[in-house]
Amino acid sequence: MHHSSFVDTMRDGGTAVGYWTVLDSPVATERVSMTGYDYIGIDAQHGLMGYDGVLRNLMAVDAGRGAAGVVRVAANDPVCIGQALDAGALGVIVPLIDTVADAAAAVQAARYAGRRSYGPMRSGLRVGPRPADADRQILVFVMIETEEGLANVEEIARVDGVDGLYIGPSDLMLAVGGAYPGDPEHTDALEAAVERTRTAANAAGIVPAIHTLDGAAARRRLAAGFRMVTIASDLTHLEAAARSHLAAAKE
Repeated sequence: MHHSSFVDTMRDGGTAVGYWTVLDSPVATERVSMTGYDYIGIDAQHGLMGYDGVLRNLMAVDAGRGAAGVVRVAANDPVCIGQALDAGALGVIVPLIDTVADAAAAVQAARYAGRRSYGPMRSGLRVGPRPADADRQILVFVMIETEEGLANVEEIARVDGVDGLYIGPSDLMLAVGGAYPGDPEHTDALEAAVERTRTAANAAGIVPAIHTLDGAAARRRLAAGFRMVTIASDLTHLEAAARSHLAAAKE
């Protein structure tokens, strides 16, 4: 799968596996992007990088020549969304979508036909350059991660221009009453919310997407019908690998 073929695959009912980066470490991002993941999710909301980091990491993904660069923007804001797309993202993941109006605003910010200002600094190298073409060649995912967003999920899924619903399980767990992400007492409530969101996406003909902690969890979500699954993060995996090697050395 190469670059815009990720977009085509998502539009045509296929599946994709991605990796998540929170570090502003372009050399590492380039290397991971060459391992065979379909997309790399660059986290500008909780990740440890600003706009310059997003730009560097998108360039690193492109240097890897395999994966598509997708950015989770800091906020549902035309500035954040426009900058990520101008920097060359082929998709944006927009956090904290509570209502139909929130989802519509995210779409408007990502489309030249809406509120996106014309200045395709890097995006013009890959999509467009005609605004109508560029609008078709990028994806908008909205995050379902709040109590209100879950309550409105069926309506949000049907907003014109939304390409997928992206579940943030940590926040969604808190939204269904969990005391902390992974709270075992609220697993059933979380899974019901996850399934409701997946069903809403399928019913609307858009992509059900979800974040996972590891490959085994990603496999389970794919088997359950999710079409876009993101795995973990570079920071947590770096620590886990370092710990396991230390443990092995001291056995």
